[in-house]
Amino acid sequence: MQKEPMLKETYNKLSKELERLKTVERAAIAKAIDEARELGDLKENAEYHAAKERQGLMEARISELTDIVGRAQVVDPSTLAHIRVCFGSTVVLTDQSSGEEVCYTIVGGQESSPQKGLISIQSPMARVLLGKEEGDEVELTLPSGQKTYDIEEVCYKEIILEQK
Repeated sequence: MQKEPMLKETYNKLSKELERLKTVERAAIAKAIDEARELGDLKENAEYHAAKERQGLMEARISELTDIVGRAQVVDPSTLAHIRVCFGSTVVLTDQSSGEEVCYTIVGGQESSPQKGLISIQSPMARVLLGKEEGDEVELTLPSGQKTYDIEEVCYKEIILEQK
């Protein structure tokens, strides 16, 4: 069973969602199904079929969240050294050919948001960066092709996740 590293904030959010689905949503959907059943013929009962579909989607989400929360490994990146790239590290890279600088922070899969510079620890890019340190050279295969970067800085910066 592969552990899923994540921030405490994410773990708490997923745990609350799971609890709400199990307690509040399950009861609400069961009530909607019962009310739809009372409307008669189930073959042509749109309310019943819609409620059953919502129930299926909710149970799938409960199953997914149960798995993720069960594998969760809460990590506080502020307590790690960040001499080498690890979970929670912010990495500043310079493209050797263009001189362009990019910055990424390594987070858990549930926290990933590439457009905000938050990349999943399971991503191919993060796997190349893990364990490297300032001054190292890395080759990354990106959608735009193969690129070589110099690692300029490895540090910890507070990770701010946008609330959904």
